[in-house]
Amino acid sequence: MLTIDWKPDKSSDIPVFMQIVAYIKGKIAAGEWPVRSTLPTQRALAQAFGVNRSTVVTALEELKAEGLIESTVGSGTSVSNNTWSLLQPVSPPDWLGYVQAGAHPANTTTIQDINRYEPDPRYIRLGTGELSPKLLPTIKMEDMLSGMRGKMAHLGYAEPKGLLPLRQEISRYLRTRGIEASPSSILVVSGALQALQLISLGILQKGSAILLEQPSYLYSLPLFQTSGMRLVGVAMDQDGIRPDALARQKQLHHGALLYTIPSYHNPTGILMSEQRREQLMSVCARERLPILEDDVYGELWFDQPGPLPLKSRDSNGQVLYLGSLSKTLFPGLRIGWIVGPEPVIERLADVKMQSDYGASSLSQWVAAEWLSSGNYEQHIGEVRSALRKRRDRMVDLLNRWFSDLADWEIPSGGFYIWLKLRCAVSMRSLFNKALAEGILLNPGYVYDQTDSRHLRLSYAYADGEQVEYALSVLARLLKT
Repeated sequence: MLTIDWKPDKSSDIPVFMQIVAYIKGKIAAGEWPVRSTLPTQRALAQAFGVNRSTVVTALEELKAEGLIESTVGSGTSVSNNTWSLLQPVSPPDWLGYVQAGAHPANTTTIQDINRYEPDPRYIRLGTGELSPKLLPTIKMEDMLSGMRGKMAHLGYAEPKGLLPLRQEISRYLRTRGIEASPSSILVVSGALQALQLISLGILQKGSAILLEQPSYLYSLPLFQTSGMRLVGVAMDQDGIRPDALARQKQLHHGALLYTIPSYHNPTGILMSEQRREQLMSVCARERLPILEDDVYGELWFDQPGPLPLKSRDSNGQVLYLGSLSKTLFPGLRIGWIVGPEPVIERLADVKMQSDYGASSLSQWVAAEWLSSGNYEQHIGEVRSALRKRRDRMVDLLNRWFSDLADWEIPSGGFYIWLKLRCAVSMRSLFNKALAEGILLNPGYVYDQTDSRHLRLSYAYADGEQVEYALSVLARLLKT
C-alpha cells in the first residue's frame, strides 16, 4: 500500500472519522487503491492519520456499510468495490493482476518497510547509508549555484557518455586515487545503483553467476536476479574476501564477474588489506575473472588513507570501477561514474541512452563545478572529521550498553559498524519491536538471508541524542 501523507483536520466541523471515510473513498474512486488491494492495518492507519484506533474502526465500518471494503479473517481488509464498478456494467481493469504478473520482483518486506519509514521524521534511522542532513554542504551549494551564471554552456541532452567537462574533471580527480582514465573511458551515471543496472543489462548473459562478498549490500537489491542471474556468496575474513574461497566458487559456479566493495565494505565496514588486494588481483587474473569494484566509500577514511583502489593496479582492463558523489556530497545529486575499457563504456552508454537519455545536465554541471573548484576536496576533509567523531561516540555508547550483548570491530572509515549479537534472535521480531519504539533498524538478513546475529549500524545519519536514545532502547529490547 502507498505511504499515506494526509491527515484529518481535527479543527474542522466535519467529524474526523468522516474525513477519513472521504479520504479513502477518494483513493478508491480515483483508482489509486484498486479493487482487491489490501488496506493497511487499523493500527498502521491510526498511526498514519494521527488518530485513535477506534476512530479508524468507525471509518472502516462506514466504508463496509457502503460496500466499498470487506474484511476476511486472516487476510485483512481489502477494497471490494469502487464508484466505477458500482456505476458501470463492465468490471474495471484487474490492476493487481498486472502488478503480480510484472517481471521485476518486489523488494523483500523488510526493505519495503525501510523504504516506507525512512522519509518519516518520527523514526530514528539507525542503519541508514546516507549522510546526515547536518553534514550536507547546503549553504555552500547555494553559493555555488548563484555563482554559476554563464558557466553552463547548455542544459539540453548531454552526449551518451555524459557531459565532457564533467568527465574531464572525473578523470583529473581519479588521478588522486591512483587511476589513469581518459574521459572517453568514463560513463556518467545517475548513481552507482544505475551503474549496476546497466552492467546487468548490457554486458552479462542471462544465467550468469555473480560472485560477491557474503554478506553484501548487493543481496538487498533484486536487480541482478531480475536479469536472470545468480548471486554466489564468497566468505570473508578480517582482511576482506578470501582468495581461496573465491577461486573455489569461481570454478564451482563458473562465475562471470566478481562484485566487491574493498574499501569500508557495506555492511561490515571491513577495509581490504594491501596484501589481500594483491592476492585478489592475482587470483582474478589467473581465473580470467572480471572485477566490478564499488569504491563509493573509498575516500571516507579517518586516521590515514586506505590502500589505493583495485583499479589503480589494473594494467589490462580487468576492473570496472564505480564511483559516486552520493555518499560523500549530496545523495539527491544522483551523479556517479563507471570506468572501464572503451568498448564496455560504449556499450553501457548505448544502454543508458535507451533507458533515460542521460543523467540530468544540471546535476552534471554542478558536479563538475564541485570537482573543479577545490570545494569537493575541502568538503571531504570536513566529512571525514565529522564521521570520525560520530564513530567514536557510537563506539562509546556500544561499550556502555552492549558489552555483554554483542561484539563489533571499530571501522577505520566509511559509515558502518557490523554489530554481532552473542545470541541469535528473531530479527524480524526485533525489527518490529524497534519500529514500535520509533527506531528503524537494518537487520543482517537483508545482506545475508541466513543471518540472525547481525545489525548494520550507521553513525552517518542519526545525530547524537537520537543515537544515544536508540541504542539504549535497543539494548533494553534485547534483554527483555
